[in-house]
Amino acid sequence: MRVPLSWLRDYVPVDMPLDELADRLAVSTAEVENIVRRGVPDTDGNLGLYRVGRVLEAGKHPNADRLQLCRVDVGEAEPRQIVCGAWNFGTGANVAVALPGAVLPDGTKLERAKLRGAVSEGMILSERELQLGHDHAGILVLPDGWEPGTPLADALPLADDVLEIESTGNRPDLLSIYGIAREIAALYDLELAPVPGVEPERAADEPVDVQIEDYDGCPVYIGRLFRDVQIGASPAWLKARLTAAGMRPISNVVDVTNYVMLALGNPLHVFDHAKLAEGRIVVRRARAGERLRTLDGVERDLDPRDLLIADAARAIAIAGIMGGEDTEVTDSTTDVLLEAANFEPTGILRSSERLRLRTEGSNRWEKGVDPYLAPYAARLATQLIVELSSARWAGAADVRGELPQPPRIAYRHERASALIGLTVHEAQQRHLLERLGCAVEPDDVEWIVTVPTWRGRDVTREVDLVEEIARFELAAVPFTYPERSAMFGRLTEVQRVRRLLEEVLVGAGFFEVYTPGLTASEHAPGGLVLPEPISAELGVLRTSLVPSLVEAAQTNVDAGNEGIALFEVARVYPAGDGLPDERVHVGAIVAGGLGPAKRAAELLAGALKLEPGFTQTQRPLFHQGKTAAMTGGHVGELDPRVLEGRWGALELDLAELVAAVPRRITYVDVVTYPAVRQDLAFVLPEEVPAADVVAAMRAAGEPELREVRVFDEYRSLELGPGKKSLAFAVSFQSPERTLTDEDAAAVRERVVKALADGFGATLRA
Repeated sequence: MRVPLSWLRDYVPVDMPLDELADRLAVSTAEVENIVRRGVPDTDGNLGLYRVGRVLEAGKHPNADRLQLCRVDVGEAEPRQIVCGAWNFGTGANVAVALPGAVLPDGTKLERAKLRGAVSEGMILSERELQLGHDHAGILVLPDGWEPGTPLADALPLADDVLEIESTGNRPDLLSIYGIAREIAALYDLELAPVPGVEPERAADEPVDVQIEDYDGCPVYIGRLFRDVQIGASPAWLKARLTAAGMRPISNVVDVTNYVMLALGNPLHVFDHAKLAEGRIVVRRARAGERLRTLDGVERDLDPRDLLIADAARAIAIAGIMGGEDTEVTDSTTDVLLEAANFEPTGILRSSERLRLRTEGSNRWEKGVDPYLAPYAARLATQLIVELSSARWAGAADVRGELPQPPRIAYRHERASALIGLTVHEAQQRHLLERLGCAVEPDDVEWIVTVPTWRGRDVTREVDLVEEIARFELAAVPFTYPERSAMFGRLTEVQRVRRLLEEVLVGAGFFEVYTPGLTASEHAPGGLVLPEPISAELGVLRTSLVPSLVEAAQTNVDAGNEGIALFEVARVYPAGDGLPDERVHVGAIVAGGLGPAKRAAELLAGALKLEPGFTQTQRPLFHQGKTAAMTGGHVGELDPRVLEGRWGALELDLAELVAAVPRRITYVDVVTYPAVRQDLAFVLPEEVPAADVVAAMRAAGEPELREVRVFDEYRSLELGPGKKSLAFAVSFQSPERTLTDEDAAAVRERVVKALADGFGATLRA
């Protein structure tokens, strides 16, 4: 969630340092991932070089057909001559001007310049150049009323700080600017502004036909009709706020729906009322074989479980997810129907997942929007539509089923201090709960606490209220170490092996990551599907670490990182009898293909005094010919369709590794006699695994064959069809004497004969 500070300050007085605010939110509420400075740099008087200008003269440049030569009043003794490439304005227009010396949002410093022989003493700016929008086709024309020379910052939000906040899935109330403001007001005991929006006067009382056939899926539907709507561009302040919050402005009416969704957290939709059959809205489930072409241009097959918005004849939107093309608001629209509703979250999630269609709206619905929020969203949207499109509010319908009642919880205030481990006085607890929007009915034994509707899905038990108290008191928790006398015991064998493997991977240059135990269904076939998942991407208990590591690697690639090597030791949940069989796996992913992954696997096996025991196998997500089973799991090169480039990965089962660790280690004497080292290359059939060849060489060459290692694999037309060459580095050594060349040759001949007999191998010259 991107939260522009200027917007946030509309609802709560934020005057503390932003770093302090970020730390406070991170401890008690949600992670603040970044604080971004947008717009014009506010340094060394730079904002003073941006002014409102009035065009006194505008005409074609004498030496360039595509340029205008303008004289612009910027509040100085003499007008400035400015060359401009846009033609969407003329004499008398109010424009945004940057003077020489100004630093633009992209870091460019503006200088006095000569363009096609004419001096330009400044720049007339577009929305995109000010980072207020995406329009670069013409310059930004300001409304009348601004005097030339007025600081442009008085007319436009030129600079703003944006908080990038990542909330958890159980806090849908934080997916809005007002929700964040409400949280900050509670944290700092500040005054929160009322919910924004003022109901305008209704110009008429036309009927709006709304019918709900499925109250379980849609308990609230508010429809409002607007006549004489003038579709056009939104004002600069609205475009600036949407852009800063990460959304692209489209048109005034559509922008209002997005603005209200960001402001309050309740998604909205608008229909061209003239395109609705009989002007009717019907909320129902899809019919068998029904299809809908959505706003993204895709023809979608609907399922009877999908909740739809329909008119009297056909489906016109997938409820809570995306509207249809047939009723889209366009530049020619004059009558608009506004939808402000509430939809049941699980059904929206399942439809979104099945259709592979996720939107800003569905993201909020699937987490659970306050069922009592729709009237407030309708009120604010109505005010803005009337103000920004000169529309007449002509009719309304408000259809409701049974809404869930706010939870009423019996609360023993002494339990909070006992569970938190700190003394939190009774009066302080009550004050904190009331700051959070709870209604408290005190009593000597227990209180009755009514939870606000925006937290009704998350706070339902006494312990949830204790948690709310606790997160306000975390700063008071002392930083202490446990008494030495309380520290006893030793690591279990599983813990010891786990730590050893972590140390080996860190020593090999890998970085540890932590990824969610939930994943998307396509990444965990056969995995346990949660009945009420928090999102489509986190709906199934994972059965493997590899998909999670692939996502982590892709994130690092997108960030421009190189030399990526990541590992994780975490639980997976393969299918069992009834409940999943919970296991702890060690997974790793590394750039560079099979080689680095295999070396990591050998290091892990060596640290546990195990033979890797590589044998060729096949695994999902892995390259068919470059994957091997090994002691405890598998290692291989990922299929490039999974992750672009060459990547190696491994996944081992911790319990299987612990079971394989030898209980008694056999030591052999250190051989002091020198070794005879040679390289041997054999031509073999393509299907022969290298691991089988190594095993046969060891059996034939013992006891003098001390080491054997594959170092090259080669294919060419000269070798013949279905053939490959494997090269081995071998070491011949005796514990009793120095081997002669003749001794080494004899051992080599035994090896060559064994491979010829066993695999039809021939020694390359």
